[in-house]
Amino acid sequence: MAVKRHSMVEAAKQGGKAAFSRSVEVSGGRLLFVSGHVARDEQRQLVGKGDIRAQTERAFANVRTAVEQAGGTVRDIVKITVFVKDIRQAKDIYDVRLAFFPQDALPASTMVEVSGFVDPDALIEVEAVAALP
Repeated sequence: MAVKRHSMVEAAKQGGKAAFSRSVEVSGGRLLFVSGHVARDEQRQLVGKGDIRAQTERAFANVRTAVEQAGGTVRDIVKITVFVKDIRQAKDIYDVRLAFFPQDALPASTMVEVSGFVDPDALIEVEAVAALP
């Protein structure tokens, strides 16, 4: 399978780091659609109540687990959609994302502010698409 990522050159010109690719082109292979994940641990307990960084780390870890169970890695994730209760926390989310994804494998991304989640203490939900080998 071929994956080509198109970078965010504008962010680099402004001295910032982009936490996503402008677009990701995929040809061949299999696509895996990962449902939205919140910050739940193995016992289905919410992790990091009130802490966007802790919840983001756990939500991304849960997405990684789903991709790995299908035979992929985080490098195979080509698109994420991030739903947040408070868009003003985007910087914290970007920081976690930059630590989670290899810099040469940033996915395309959309972030949307929502009014709430099924669990009222959840602050973030992440869904993904992966292009598996």
